[in-house]
Amino acid sequence: MNRKCSGCGALLQSNNIDEIGYVKNIDSDVCERCFRINNYNEYKKVVKSNSEYLDILKEIGKTNDLVLLVVDIFNLPHDFDMITKELNNNILLVLTKRDLLPKKVSDDKLLDYMNRYHLKTVDKVIISSNKNYNFDLLFDKINEHKKSNNVYVIGYTNAGKSTLINKIIYNYTDLTTSLTTSMLPSTTIDSLEIRINSDLVLIDTPGIIDEGNITDVIDSKLLKKILPKKEIKPITYQIRGKQFVLIDNILKIEAMDTNLTFYLSNSLSIDRYYKNITTLDDLDKRVIEVNRNNDVVIKGLGFIKCVNKCKLTLYISNDIEVFVRNSLI
Repeated sequence: MNRKCSGCGALLQSNNIDEIGYVKNIDSDVCERCFRINNYNEYKKVVKSNSEYLDILKEIGKTNDLVLLVVDIFNLPHDFDMITKELNNNILLVLTKRDLLPKKVSDDKLLDYMNRYHLKTVDKVIISSNKNYNFDLLFDKINEHKKSNNVYVIGYTNAGKSTLINKIIYNYTDLTTSLTTSMLPSTTIDSLEIRINSDLVLIDTPGIIDEGNITDVIDSKLLKKILPKKEIKPITYQIRGKQFVLIDNILKIEAMDTNLTFYLSNSLSIDRYYKNITTLDDLDKRVIEVNRNNDVVIKGLGFIKCVNKCKLTLYISNDIEVFVRNSLI
């Protein structure tokens, strides 16, 4: 059997139930793991290393084909060095999940912000798969910039690659199949070709593991709260004197004399205290110097905009990366 699962790209096999690609019936098109994700929301974690994904990128880099670099606008990475150093291809930058950020923020401002990364792109577009927003524009740009029938779709885990492809399948084809999607990382196992029409084949690839992301260190129940499902309603606290902010037993912040605006999932609890609390004191303590109009990014959780120059003390798991950037909003 040399067929791939139509949902995740895993090579189908019927010999070992514990290995990826297992099917009970050798004639099945979808592996047991994808079947259980789609029908029972049961996720079986697959541990992979970035070395495997880098090998895929190197092979893509040997082609002259267009690459769609899919980026979650709500969870922008610190940089794209791991991806871009392997590619000489033309890159069409696709910012996903536009519906999560406040409507008052213009698309042009979000697209211009990406210039800070110094990516060499042939074009940029911002979309929302959930709202079917800007897909005609995206489809036109794909056809405008592609070098051959093949177009590769790459990005970090949970950027929305498979969801984007499913929306293209729904909008522009008569196909009844769809790629498997879930909120957890590493749903796509291997590269998978999807023929959109006689002139276009989209090649979905596994997501690069975004090391230090909170999604890799929490359980699925908490993950449902962390990942926003609709437009974020930011919460602003005017901090006068020393105060403490607790975010759902994930993060505690000690701050003094500043304004903090939290861009996090609306499902999370954000509570302010006017005196010290011992909650989370056993976690890693990090002191961060923040300049005026900077964001403090907690990778995978969201970001906090700091209006004034200040010093923040964060109590958070040492497995989660925190970094400072110029304010997105």
